[in-house]
Amino acid sequence: MNIDSRSRSTRGDCADTGRIVLVSNRVALPGETQTGGLAVALAAAMDDGPALWLGWSGRIASDARLPLETMRAGRLEYALLDLPADDFEAYYHGFANRVLWPLFHYRIDLVDYHREQHEAWLRVNRRFAEALAGQLRADDTVWIHDYHLIPLARCLRELRVGNRIGFFLHIPMPPPDVLCALPAHRDLLGALACYDLAGFQTRADLDNYRHALRQQGIASHGRSGAFPIGIDVEAVAAQARSGEAERAEHELRASLSGRRLAIGVDRLDYSKGLPERFRAFERHLESGASSAGQLTYLQIAPPSRTRVPEYQDVRRELEGLAGHINGRHAKPEWTPIRYVNDSFPQPVLAGFHRAAAIGLVTPLRDGMNLVAKEYLAAQSPRDPGVLVLSRFAGAAEELAEALIVNPHDLDAVAEAIDAAAGMPLRERQDRWQALMARLRGNDVGHWARHFLDTLRAEPPRCGGGAITTALPGPHAGALAGVSLR
Repeated sequence: MNIDSRSRSTRGDCADTGRIVLVSNRVALPGETQTGGLAVALAAAMDDGPALWLGWSGRIASDARLPLETMRAGRLEYALLDLPADDFEAYYHGFANRVLWPLFHYRIDLVDYHREQHEAWLRVNRRFAEALAGQLRADDTVWIHDYHLIPLARCLRELRVGNRIGFFLHIPMPPPDVLCALPAHRDLLGALACYDLAGFQTRADLDNYRHALRQQGIASHGRSGAFPIGIDVEAVAAQARSGEAERAEHELRASLSGRRLAIGVDRLDYSKGLPERFRAFERHLESGASSAGQLTYLQIAPPSRTRVPEYQDVRRELEGLAGHINGRHAKPEWTPIRYVNDSFPQPVLAGFHRAAAIGLVTPLRDGMNLVAKEYLAAQSPRDPGVLVLSRFAGAAEELAEALIVNPHDLDAVAEAIDAAAGMPLRERQDRWQALMARLRGNDVGHWARHFLDTLRAEPPRCGGGAITTALPGPHAGALAGVSLR
């Protein structure tokens, strides 16, 4: 059964033989170091091919109507489009990352809305739609990713594209009272409702979306569900056993002078709660706990969006905190906090994770946070470390055996650090085994297959459909098929 190119209301069922067409702001090309969770997840999801991945080339062009650049690697094809400088600046640095990013992370105070940037965001989405429409085949299934491209399905429908179209939001979905701070919130919700399937990281995100639709009286054109994203568990575990990882682990352990390691690996972003984490570690140093003074905290924080003022502010704050804490607590042979603004290859990070007795993942708000899962997958089964995890990370919904903390409660985080440092081996092993069983049961391949199978399960709807949930794994029996008119 094939998807034909007729209108959505008259087409037949979808076959499994068509291509998967992924669309995201950026594309992880073959040979590039993949550092972002989205890039790693999408690259893994495309392994089965045939597939097309379309996104921005990374280049600025004076003529946005230049032909797409295409390339192929095995069964995977890549299509790259250039963008005009003015539109890119307003679309990416402006509306996407100074309006949607803070808003969706519950930071209304950082939203800097300008109508012309919103219009540029819409223009760029139309440019993506025009580029994509020229690449589509009748039986392709389109899977669009993340907040940059929310209006893309509506733009494609305006071009009379009849293919089945799904969307996955990798960041949190805020509740209606936060979302309505955006002047164009109703338009944004209407764009999300145009998808045949809208996917979210957690049940809470899904509930926020459904509540917002009901509150605004917007009818969904398709279905919605929670699809918590996973990692390639066995690949990360294999990386942690590789020669490159073993060398990184050995060198890092040797530098600790007998102390144990706590590690954080985060993009330098205000949503990650790094200033709060630094202060919580200082509380731990001052607590008088038995482990105080026996831990070195390594924070790896590669800079991102360096042109955005709020990111410059958080970098300055962290540099000041690291200097202050080390100045007060360091000894000639020991520096409590090692703060590194650099990125590392995945095998090296896996080695660092394996060396760490404690993984600190304490964002103020996060869609999922795959670092939490990567930390667990990199551990040695014989002597696993302990994950300290924010309740406001999407991963907390799955990883109940981690030490779950409120990142705003500095004393509670400090106490969790001490509890992790003193946890007996048998308890660490039991917690880790339970967490790993859950990670293996919902790895990145399961996530991609479940989303795509759900998207292909029914013909697209042209409007007025019920909002139904589609939750994988243990949640499916409880919530799948719930219909809200």
